Amino acid sequence: MARASRPRRALSLRIRFTLFLGLTAFTTSAALTAFTYTTARNYLLDQRSRVARAQTYANATSALSQLNTGVTDFGKIITSSRTESGGFAILFVDGRDFAQLTLRQKELLPSELVEQVTNHQSGQQRFEFDGAPYLAVGVDIRAVDAQYIEAFNLSDTDRVIRQVGTALALGSLVITVLAASLGWWASRRLLKPVSRVAAAAGGLASGGLHTRLDPESDPELNRLAQSFNDMADTMQARIEREAQFASDVSHELRSPITALSAAVEVLDARRTDLPERTQQALDVVVNQVRRFDQMVLDLLELSRIDAGVTDIHREELRLDDVVARIAQRAGFGDVPIDIAPTTLTTVWIDKLRLERILANLLDNARQHGGGAERITIEPGPGRNVLLAVEDSGPGVARGERQRIFERFARGTAARHRIGTGLGLALVTEHAHALGGEVWVEDRIGGGARFVVRMPTDRRGGES
Repeated sequence: MARASRPRRALSLRIRFTLFLGLTAFTTSAALTAFTYTTARNYLLDQRSRVARAQTYANATSALSQLNTGVTDFGKIITSSRTESGGFAILFVDGRDFAQLTLRQKELLPSELVEQVTNHQSGQQRFEFDGAPYLAVGVDIRAVDAQYIEAFNLSDTDRVIRQVGTALALGSLVITVLAASLGWWASRRLLKPVSRVAAAAGGLASGGLHTRLDPESDPELNRLAQSFNDMADTMQARIEREAQFASDVSHELRSPITALSAAVEVLDARRTDLPERTQQALDVVVNQVRRFDQMVLDLLELSRIDAGVTDIHREELRLDDVVARIAQRAGFGDVPIDIAPTTLTTVWIDKLRLERILANLLDNARQHGGGAERITIEPGPGRNVLLAVEDSGPGVARGERQRIFERFARGTAARHRIGTGLGLALVTEHAHALGGEVWVEDRIGGGARFVVRMPTDRRGGES
């Protein structure tokens, strides 16, 4: 079975913009560097070649004049006819070569140039001698059947060319770094409005319906801010209308349900006067009316939470005592309570919200988990406490562990059981209001374990 490949994580827009600008600057500067280096190198070599040719022709003319006067000391002719160039020279007369003292043998010169000059043709060629670059210029002196070759040391020119290349390469690197830095800074400036929009959208998603963006000085960005604010206004109005509608419906249903419950209780009190089949029908009505009444109460509580009219009143309590009293009042006084030895039992917490959380979890375990097996209290991360209710029921499938905390959602094991579908949603809302969270996991030995993390300090946050 082939393993599913993990999705590749794309680079952020800011990094991509910076890389694009840096690569563009590098490509452009590299091209300009290559062009400038080639142009400068060709210019310097061309200038050095012109000087070398001019000097060689001048020295050859001087040698010709001395040969015409009958001078036979050819070594002296070479020495006197050329200026100091850091190189050397050779004079060929009647096929014999007379070299300057700095040259050991004519084989050090390029053979192609020597052959070209001895064939009565002038020319030039670059070569290396002792690891140094040289330029050799050859001149045919036809009047006296002689040839003159002079070699010039190009070390200084080569050094200048390398310095130019190094300076251009460093300049290209500096330009690339500056362009990347500019791209990073510019992308931060450009994406700052987008970050504000993302932060505002996150505020809306977390329930901050009053989150809005400030007007922008840029017309295009101001359009974005205004569009976002219009969307937020529409969303807030719609959510408030729906919340108000649910609250109004729940309030309107309270009176008829109360009357209906009273009538049903009267009939249930006189059930012995009714036939057996009527008693069975009465049981169904009693159960459904009670369920309906509880659903309306839960909807009213959710409406108050959605409207933000419920406050948090933290007080200092002993958690072990208050949990035991809540379980007793909810009819679960026989459920054992285990407290971890390192648990901080004296906490700051909202007693009413804690009661709603624990009562709903115990009731959920009774209806869908075969009854609560144990209540555990243990320390959580930071200044938090973990309150858990364990049952021995069928457990909760992994694919349903998020969905069962939604309103009116039911797990597979609870679809045919009595319940309003709002108990776990209320637990979630109260846990979030306290600054905590709720989740479900497998219980060791079978069953489900519903865990609530709650801050225990006075501020209601993790430290």
